[in-house]
Amino acid sequence: MRFRKKHLSDINAGHYKNTAGCASKEMPVPAIVKISMSENIGAPCKPLVAKGDQVKVGQLIGDTDAFLSVPIHSSVSGTVQGIEQVRNAMGGFDTVVVIASDGKQEVVDGIKPPVVESQPDFIKAMRASGLVGLGGASFPSWVKFNPKNLIDIDTLIVNGAECEPFITSDHRTMLEDAQDVLDGAQAMMKWLQAENGYIAIEDNKQDAIENFNKLIVQEKITNLHVFPLKARYPKGAERVLIYEVTGKRCDAGVLPASLGVIVSNVTSTAFMGKYLKTGMPLTKKRVTVDGDCVTNPGNIVVPIGTSIHDVIEFCGGYKQEPRKILLGGPMMGRAIPSDEVTTVKANNAILAFSASFAEIPEETACINCGRCHVACPFDLLPTKFAEAYERGDVDMLRDLQVMQCMECGSCSFVCPAHRPLAFMNKLGKAMVKEADRNARNK
Repeated sequence: MRFRKKHLSDINAGHYKNTAGCASKEMPVPAIVKISMSENIGAPCKPLVAKGDQVKVGQLIGDTDAFLSVPIHSSVSGTVQGIEQVRNAMGGFDTVVVIASDGKQEVVDGIKPPVVESQPDFIKAMRASGLVGLGGASFPSWVKFNPKNLIDIDTLIVNGAECEPFITSDHRTMLEDAQDVLDGAQAMMKWLQAENGYIAIEDNKQDAIENFNKLIVQEKITNLHVFPLKARYPKGAERVLIYEVTGKRCDAGVLPASLGVIVSNVTSTAFMGKYLKTGMPLTKKRVTVDGDCVTNPGNIVVPIGTSIHDVIEFCGGYKQEPRKILLGGPMMGRAIPSDEVTTVKANNAILAFSASFAEIPEETACINCGRCHVACPFDLLPTKFAEAYERGDVDMLRDLQVMQCMECGSCSFVCPAHRPLAFMNKLGKAMVKEADRNARNK
């Protein structure tokens, strides 16, 4: 991979941090939740409950023996109404457990802090908690924290960059749950035996930076430091972040652990700090709700499995008809077909935009300006990817290193011709993967 300079390329995508000053509000328990059995990258869980079963908050309702997985717990107390197949935000179908809440929020028996006296105990507790990467990746955290080369891990990076426009849920975590972040980071460093820890925060979040610096001094923590980042997109991308903090180059397909680094989203870190003290598994999530269609934007703590419609209603409903609803930010988030889609663990934002805000300008011909190349953090050539994809030239896509693309959207953002370059990169990567699968199956 070709890194051109000390700091990787970045763009000014705008911040729009309208809700940064909005303290979190916990929404009332909805009448119905639909909890997906596909809450992580990897294998979906199998439902462990059936229609008519009574469940309580924190009760295990889904699990699997598959390696790349985490268990799933009920976010409400109530009655299982059924097991259904519903369309997810990716356009496919997920199995969901439908639970009618009784409004009591009774907690299942046996919830208590886990006993952690060794690294295997820590990994066992992390899996039992149901934690996945809460920055949007949804990778099972226990797998990340159990690398084969554990002895080589020397650095933990807590990712508090939150560089996507509009999203402020991680920012609120750093202000409202800072002690949990520190407790989680220290536990992670202890069981990783990592000597160095950094909380990476963009410099447009000075209140969070000052908050952590103060707490670190108060608690006399000497191996965990705040690492300010330039407030530009995409500083929060894992591979970019590793380079910014350590100077180490993380190629596509290379695990950060092979470089001696583990990266943990700040909200994931805070959750783990809290779980080790309470034993309550992952059943709710703070999400930013914003966009020009939302009456009262804010940061809302939502029971997992709540419909987007119910979350928006808690925020005062729509003040105008939304043309596009995104889960996540405008750069890497995903548009959903309906607000009946339900929240999952990795959701960090719900953005509802009107037609005027969400309108996509008409695409015109490429003028070979090179802006996409300059904006790319990895010095790639998006226009050449597009040409190779349109020709079906898999060899050229490989030669141009299309698999290095992390789909950050920077190329599309800066393109004066409004070409969907990031999406074409994604299609090109899919073409290479399909060719590789076909070759293996011959």
